[in-house]
Amino acid sequence: MLSEKGKYASATENRRFVWAEIVWPLILEINDVAFSLEQYQKKRDEVCEKTNTKIGITSRGLVSLMQKGIIRKEDHLYSIHYRLIPYMRLKAECDYATAIHEVQFK
Repeated sequence: MLSEKGKYASATENRRFVWAEIVWPLILEINDVAFSLEQYQKKRDEVCEKTNTKIGITSRGLVSLMQKGIIRKEDHLYSIHYRLIPYMRLKAECDYATAIHEVQFK
């Protein structure tokens, strides 16, 4: 299937979707900086079913978030970048633009 968008636009869209719909809501829900693959998959499945989104899109989005440094993977846990922890503690909204800005501009 060919996309109307270029590959970079698609990657950004996937990252934004996974961050806004899965990762950040999960972080706020569990009130922790780290989550397991199982927790991620449960949230992903709920979101994919609700939004009729293919799991492949979310997989690419998660990998892309790791490549950008917003999410780190250590052993069997994924964690958010340390600069995003204050947002979690305040239960603040942290959209993708804020996340990428915090991570890139140290």
